[in-house]
Formats: sequence, C-alpha cells, structure tokens
Amino acid sequence: MTRSSASSDPRRVIVVTGAASGIGRGTMLHFAALGWRVVGLDLDGEGLAELAAMLPRSDALTVLCDVGRESQVRRAFARIAAWTDGIDCLVNNAGIADPYCGPLDKLALADWQRWIDASLTAAFLCSREALGLLRARDGASIVHVASTRALQSEPESFAYAAAKGGLCSLTHAMAVSLGPELRVNAVLPGWIETGPWQSGDRRREPAQSEQDKAQHPVGRVGEVRDIAETIAWLADAGFVTGQQIVVDGGMTRKMIYAQ
Repeated sequence: MTRSSASSDPRRVIVVTGAASGIGRGTMLHFAALGWRVVGLDLDGEGLAELAAMLPRSDALTVLCDVGRESQVRRAFARIAAWTDGIDCLVNNAGIADPYCGPLDKLALADWQRWIDASLTAAFLCSREALGLLRARDGASIVHVASTRALQSEPESFAYAAAKGGLCSLTHAMAVSLGPELRVNAVLPGWIETGPWQSGDRRREPAQSEQDKAQHPVGRVGEVRDIAETIAWLADAGFVTGQQIVVDGGMTRKMIYAQ
C-alpha cells in the first residue's frame, strides 16, 4: 500500500528488514499485535505477500528490496517516507541465515562480500536512509540483530561471524555518534527456532531433541517471540544505548564437553 502523502497517524512505526520470514516475520506480527504500524523490507516477494495477508492493510507496508544495494534502499525509504512522517524503531535484521561458507582457502571474495553486504552493509545503508524519519520522532531507536557468533564461532563461519561482529561494533559507534537524539542497540540471538516462521514450503515444525534443549540452562531452544520481546523492550528502554543484549537461554555461558 502506498499513499500520496505521508501519514500523520500518531501511532508508533517500526521498520524491519528481512521481514518475510524468521525473526523478521515474527517481529512484524508481534509489533502489529502491540498496536504499532509496521513496515517490512525483504527481497523475497512471495514471503512478503504472505506476510502482508496476515497484517491489517491500513497499518502495514511491505516493500520488495535488496537491502544490501544502495539504489534499492534509497527507493524503499522514499516509499516509506510517502507512507509515514516518522519512524520510531528501525530493526536491521536482514542477513544470510546459513553461517557456513566452507574452508577459508576456498572462500571466494564475491561470496565473502555477500555475507558482509546482507548484514553489515545493509545495516549501514538502511540506518543512513532512515535518519531523517527517525529524528522526526522523540525517543526513536535502532536495533541491529547480530548473533552470538559475534562472540564465539563454529568452524568455517568466517564471513557470517565477521558480519555479525561488525554489527556489534557499528552499534556502539552509532550510539556514541547519534545520541542523544537516537539510541542504538544490538540483540545477539542464540539458537532460535525459526521453522514455523518461514514462508511457503520452507515452513516446518520444530524437531528438537532433549539434548538440544539441555544445552540451554533455561531448558529449551529459543523462540522467535524471545527476540521480538527483547526488541520491544529496547524500543522503550530510554536509558539503554550502545549495548549488546545476548538472548540465548544461557547457552554461551554453559561449558559443553565432547561425549
């Protein structure tokens, strides 16, 4: 949905990248249920159409966009500016879900760049384009969705770890530079079950073993709502900025030994 002039609706507005599935989709639906107006960006047109059908048409906007490409991001935010006169929260969630890139000596520069662009470059581009709309609202903030792989690694996840680690550094750099007008924080999800939140034929039911659950001190694998609720808290946490909030059920605090 587009409008000829920006809406002056006083309700809060959130923009989520990577919105078509997984954490992004869950965050969109969570905030819509809280009464926010929601905007979702993604390059998955089918997933966006499916998401749009779940949301009130007058209170939601979905935009097809590769957020790692400057020209597409500019067009997307021009469309958002025509739909709303301000943004209260920008969630930079987009990224390549698969962290594994293979052996370092076989990793092509173009493949490395795909991981970096999908998360880190995308967060820079979207944050830059959103600044005017964010500054139009009191108490607005940015949330980068990073990963616990910014803090610890599995083999052959070089590009993914570098992209997510870059998001964490970008978080404190932006918080210092953009405050006090804007707050900037990062959420670092651990193992989050996104199967039920995928689009189309990629949707699947969780199949976790007791051993999977036991790796987490809280006794379960994470759910998409755990991340959405953390983002919602950060949107209102007026004295929190420049922080990395780990949401992993304690998994990164538990020593796990080989059997």
